[in-house]
Amino acid sequence: MAIDPVCKMTVDEKTALFRSEYREKFYYFCAKGCKVAFDKDPEKCLKEGK
Repeated sequence: MAIDPVCKMTVDEKTALFRSEYREKFYYFCAKGCKVAFDKDPEKCLKEGK
């Protein structure tokens, strides 16, 4: 299981409909809106998660 870096929801990598690759790592999203937000500013989303 992965954690959506935008909303922090748990996402199953095997069934996730939305994913992005950033710096050679895949990120999985619960919904299109989270993917769009991540793609717009991935550093912000990753920084807020820490």
